[in-house]
Amino acid sequence: MPGRSWCQTAWSLGLCLSLLACGSKDQQEEWTIYALQRNEPHDGLAVVNQPDGFGLHIFLETDTRDPSICRPRWLPDPARLFNGRGSAPFSSGLATRQEFFEAMTRDAVVSSLQQELEALCKQRAPDARWQWLDPPRSEVEVTPVQLPALEEEDLLTDPYEELQRQKALLGDVVPN
Repeated sequence: MPGRSWCQTAWSLGLCLSLLACGSKDQQEEWTIYALQRNEPHDGLAVVNQPDGFGLHIFLETDTRDPSICRPRWLPDPARLFNGRGSAPFSSGLATRQEFFEAMTRDAVVSSLQQELEALCKQRAPDARWQWLDPPRSEVEVTPVQLPALEEEDLLTDPYEELQRQKALLGDVVPN
């Protein structure tokens, strides 16, 4: 009988270890992080954070409003990454901001972002000083991008008024 209890204990231990190994693989799957170009080198970062290669394609932009300083311009609305662990990754649609914020809590992601953004700044503004700004980590830290306001000269004219001006220039009688 003593051999039987040892055999049962060994079998139980083996079963528990194999179950733990299976569970820990799913929980500890490494995130994959690499540069994924959009239009030019260093303007995108792939973060594979889900099984089957799904993740985020973070678009990287720079702020060079001050010509002497180049810093990150954060766009917290990443694209959805597909086939991130395959040979031809691509992005389509939007991922959630919550996923973006979760990615910003990982040191490896932030470190990769810093490297890619610094290289992008050197490419776009080689004479500017690089200045790192931490990414937003929650909705309250997101600053909307301010676009320049439209000026009068940027607006299209009324087609009827333009026709009247053309007729006046050509010498045609303009009915009122």
